[in-house]
Amino acid sequence: MALNKRKIGLSTLEITPLIFGGNVFAWTLNEAESFAILDSFVDAGFDAIDTANNYPHWVEGRKGGESESIIGNWIKARGNRDKIVIMTKVGGRFSYAEKHNIQRSHIMEQVEHSLRRLQTDYIDLYQTHYDKEETAVEEILRAYEELIKQGKVRYIGASNLTPERLVESLDVSAEKNLPAYISLQPEYNLYDRAKYESLYKNVVSEKQLGVIPYYSLASGFLSGKYRSAEDFSKFARGEGIFKKYWNERGQRIVKALEKVSAAHQTTPSGIALAWLLAQDTITAPIASATKDKHIQSFVDAVTLQLDDETLATLNEASAY
Repeated sequence: MALNKRKIGLSTLEITPLIFGGNVFAWTLNEAESFAILDSFVDAGFDAIDTANNYPHWVEGRKGGESESIIGNWIKARGNRDKIVIMTKVGGRFSYAEKHNIQRSHIMEQVEHSLRRLQTDYIDLYQTHYDKEETAVEEILRAYEELIKQGKVRYIGASNLTPERLVESLDVSAEKNLPAYISLQPEYNLYDRAKYESLYKNVVSEKQLGVIPYYSLASGFLSGKYRSAEDFSKFARGEGIFKKYWNERGQRIVKALEKVSAAHQTTPSGIALAWLLAQDTITAPIASATKDKHIQSFVDAVTLQLDDETLATLNEASAY
C-alpha cells in the first residue's frame, strides 16, 4: 500500500504517518519475532522506526542497546536501509542508578555505538532523549552540528525537554546559526492530553516543529484490551495501568472508543491513533505492535477520516 508521506516540521525529512516504536524489541519480542513484525510493518507501506540507545535497559538481563542491534540486524538482512527512516535517541540512562547525560563527550561516544549497532553510516533523526539542564544548550547543539557535518546525523529532534529549554534551544540555534530541532517527541494520547496541550502545543505551532508523540496508546490502555477492572489482572503491566488510568474519565474514554470503533468497523487502537492524526500539530504517532493484527489497526488509523461529530465524541469523553 502506498501511504502519503508527511514532512517533519520545516525539514525535507518525510515519513509515512505512523512510526514503529522499537521499545518492544528484546523486551516483549525476541529477534525472530521482531523481524517478523517489522516485515509486516513495511509490507503495509510504513517506513519509520523509532528507538533509543538505551532500550530496553529496564528488562532484567538487558544492558540497553539491544533494540538498536535488532533493528540493525534486520536492516542488514533485508538490505533496505535506503527505504527506512531510522530515529534514535541519546541522553537517557542505562540503569536506574545512573543519571541522564547529554554532554558533548557523551553524545560523541554514544552516536558511534548507535551507528555500530544499527549497522548504518547515518541516523535520519537523532533526538535528545532526556535533558540535563546543567549542560549548556550550545554545547549540545555544537555536538550535533559536528555530527551533521560528518554525515553521521541528518536531522535532530527533542523529546523530554521542558518547554523553556525547548524554546531556549531553538532560540540559540537561530542566534548562533546552529542546527535546530525539527521535531518534538512528547507523551500525548487521548488520555494524556493536558501537559502537551497546555505547555507544548503553542510552542510547536509557533516554531513549526513536527510532533511525533510516544505512548500514543497510553501503554496499551487505549488498545481495547482493557474493558473491565478484571481485564488488568490478565497482563503483566496491568496493575500499573489500572492505577493510572482506570478512573471515571478513563472508563468514559474506553466506552467512547468502543462505540466509535464499532461504528467504523475497526479497533479502539485504530480510532485512538486516528484521533491523534486528526490533531493539527501532530505529524505521526509512535506505536508498537507485537502481532500482525496490530499492524492492521495502524493501516486503519492512517486511512480513516474521522468526521467532526466523531471527534467531538472523543474530545468530550476525554475532556479534562
